Formats: sequence, C-alpha cells, structure tokens
Amino acid sequence: MTFRATILTLYPEMFPGHLATSLAGKAAVRGEWSVEPVQIRDFAEDKHRTVDDTPAGGGAGMVLKPDILAKAIDSVAADNRPRLLMSPRGKPLTQARVRELAAGDGVVIVCGRFEGVDQRVIDGRELEEISIGDYILSGGEPAALILLDAVVRILPGVMGNVLSGTHESFETGMLEHPHYTRPQVFEGQEIPAVLTSGNHAAIEKWRQQQALKLTKERRPDLLD
Repeated sequence: MTFRATILTLYPEMFPGHLATSLAGKAAVRGEWSVEPVQIRDFAEDKHRTVDDTPAGGGAGMVLKPDILAKAIDSVAADNRPRLLMSPRGKPLTQARVRELAAGDGVVIVCGRFEGVDQRVIDGRELEEISIGDYILSGGEPAALILLDAVVRILPGVMGNVLSGTHESFETGMLEHPHYTRPQVFEGQEIPAVLTSGNHAAIEKWRQQQALKLTKERRPDLLD
C-alpha cells in the first residue's frame, strides 16, 4: 500500500523538499509513499488569480478566500484520508497522532498563508487543525513537511532498523536516553562503563534511569 499525501498550497515547488533525499527519498522511488502538491491559485477565476481578501471586521493581513480554497479541497478525490490544516491554533502534533496517520492510507494537508483560513471552510470541509509548536511560521508548508517527515520515517520499510522507531523520544512517554559511540575516550570523557559491560539488563536499566532523569529535568509535563 502506498501512503499518499496531497498538499494544497500556494507554493507547490516547496514539495517534496528535503523528503526527496535520504531514506524518505529512496522509499518514494520504491513507491512506498508519494506526495502530490495542488496549486490553490489554479482554482481562482479572476484574471489576477486572486486567492485572498481583507478580513471581515477589519484588521491586519489577508485571509484565504473560502470559495477558492473549498474548490481546491473538493478537487481531491474523495476517500478516507484525514483532511488536515497546519495551524498554530491546532492541537499539538504528537508521536501518537503520527503513528495513527502512518497506519492509514495517507493525508490531505491544507497549508495556510496570510492571516489564516476562512472558518467556514474549516467547518464545512471538516479540517483537523494541527500545530507543530507554539510559534508562528510564514506559512503551513514547513509545518506540513515536518509532519510528513515524522510520518514517512515510520512507514514500514523506510527505516533500515525496525527498532529505530521504537527506542526514541516520546515513543515511551519519555525523552530518549543519551547515546555514545567510539572512541572510548573523547576530550577526557569516557563512555559510561555500563554501556561496554556486556550486561544487557544493566544497560537497559541505565537507559531507563537516564531517560527518566532527562524527562524530569526538561519535560516534566510528559510525566504528568
């Protein structure tokens, strides 16, 4: 099964971006996933291909027009893929949601620009608003690429080591433990002795302790 991502955007040239390289790029070549950008501006009917207008009630910036965006969304073949809107006011993207998306057939992602998207389109087309963090980007395209990166890397067959996706931050509800590799001594610091002891039970216990310690220090909200 191919995971299909359809991206509605004013900047289709931004896709697939970095996802054309490394393991994700190789997986796309093998047909394990695909991305199809759709130019929202193609659905404008005036000679200037206008896609935005001033906000009702006044205020700064512009808003994506509902009639144009709705036509763009409706042009995508009806299927069971979730319709997402990358938005700073959306629910925070979590690893659990990433895994849910990766288990499906794909996604349809709307990339907002300007001040936002007309609420009537969000409601009428049942768009799920998703945020990648408490900060503002110039548009939804970088956020969409981040979401796709998180999803594509855990699709079956994309990562070389099947365990790579299970021993990471957020997969166990905690941050990941520290990592070390050769040389044994670097700038006067040695690899913790337990990691070279060959005692796998002790190593696993150390990793769990370190993960808990880091999570308490940096993300205590995860433990709540």
